[in-house]
Amino acid sequence: MGIIAWIILGLIAGLIAKKVMPGDGPGGIIVTILLGIAGALLGGFLGSALFGVDAVDGFFEISTWVAAIIGAVILLFLYQLLTGRRSRV
Repeated sequence: MGIIAWIILGLIAGLIAKKVMPGDGPGGIIVTILLGIAGALLGGFLGSALFGVDAVDGFFEISTWVAAIIGAVILLFLYQLLTGRRSRV
């Protein structure tokens, strides 16, 4: 996949992860994109390490999207743990 495809995939996976996670997630659109891109990479790595499948086949493959979303949810959860929940005034 090209860099533009990774950014689009990361943005969408990050937005879905924010909707899946309870509460008000920290960070703006840039953090969402970065968490989504990193989540896609993490999901692909975990998919190949645990199940022996190539989870990052192509942009329109369902396994790519599932891996990206699961990876983004994991990273968003870890990000929330590390940054803590800040109250907004």
